[in-house]
Amino acid sequence: MKNKSNSEFRQLRIKIFLRTIAMLVSSALIIYITYSVLLRGNFANLMMALLQNILDMDYDAALNLYDRIFRSHMDAIILLSVLTVFIGLLSVFLHWITKYFEEINKGMENLLQDTPGEISLPPELLSIERKMNIAKHTFDRQKSDMLISEQKKNDLVMYLAHDLKTPLASSISYLNLLRDEKFISEELREKYLCISLAKAERLEDLINEFLEIAKYNLSTITLQYREINLTRLLEQLVYEFQPILEEKGLTCRLVAADDTILNCDADKMQRVFDNLLRNAVAYCYDKTEIIIEARSGEGEVILQFSNHGGTIPKEKLEHIFEQFYRLDTGRSTDGAGLGLAIAKQIVTLHNGIITAESRDGLTVFTVTLPVL
Repeated sequence: MKNKSNSEFRQLRIKIFLRTIAMLVSSALIIYITYSVLLRGNFANLMMALLQNILDMDYDAALNLYDRIFRSHMDAIILLSVLTVFIGLLSVFLHWITKYFEEINKGMENLLQDTPGEISLPPELLSIERKMNIAKHTFDRQKSDMLISEQKKNDLVMYLAHDLKTPLASSISYLNLLRDEKFISEELREKYLCISLAKAERLEDLINEFLEIAKYNLSTITLQYREINLTRLLEQLVYEFQPILEEKGLTCRLVAADDTILNCDADKMQRVFDNLLRNAVAYCYDKTEIIIEARSGEGEVILQFSNHGGTIPKEKLEHIFEQFYRLDTGRSTDGAGLGLAIAKQIVTLHNGIITAESRDGLTVFTVTLPVL
């Protein structure tokens, strides 16, 4: 491909060179012929006589005639000499110009072939070099994003296959037992039915999560803003989680002013708080305390969900809000890894910010929302 490009540049150089010469020679001939016809009408006759003397081998007459032509047509000779020099300089100039074209072409080849390293051009083409390197970095970043996106698609297939298959397989197994066992006790039948129903409900929850994250990824979603009492909302949340908290011997303490007001989409924001508290319960140590703190700042409301558990490594903390990401892939009760991703989507739709930090066994999720 490189030889083909060099050949193309050589052909371009020759075409420019020949067309420029043709234009200059044509212009010079037209000017000189016009000049000779109007003012020097004997030029053609003298040239014919010079040619005839040469053919007749009358060299003395030819030299005299040549001297006469040279003296009387000095301007024409100077013109032709200037044209000759100009053509030589033009050839050098065209070579100099097309050399930069070749360098630019090499840079484009490196850009298209994804050659490692920076693109290097002569100092005179520094601005073009910078633009090419910016384009190269952009292409590299887009390629990396595409690879990450492809990996996420593969992860999605894997999680869908795993998370949907597990409760479905369990439900089918217990339903087969109910079908095949003809003389099963009512107590055991009730137990199998309850397990099958729980697995089916788990399957429904997973499907709803997948649909929900797809919905929040759409830019057309409309928030239904209304003023809510944030303190009352959080109190109701803690109350609803009491059975789950008691299973692990946990306590949840709410630290908030009596009436903290927030303007938001209440249903969606409740989902954020639900996901954050559910995440805290899943990853905190047994018989510890979860703290929910809400306070008003200048033009914003800040909420923090704190729990005591294993310190999350920094490299994992950077991916914690990504879809289908799980801190512990060995757990089967973590859900599909969408809770925090959904929370971030909702907070972002509210023009807010959600962050996470973890050190010394304390993990804190912070949600900052603007006061509208």
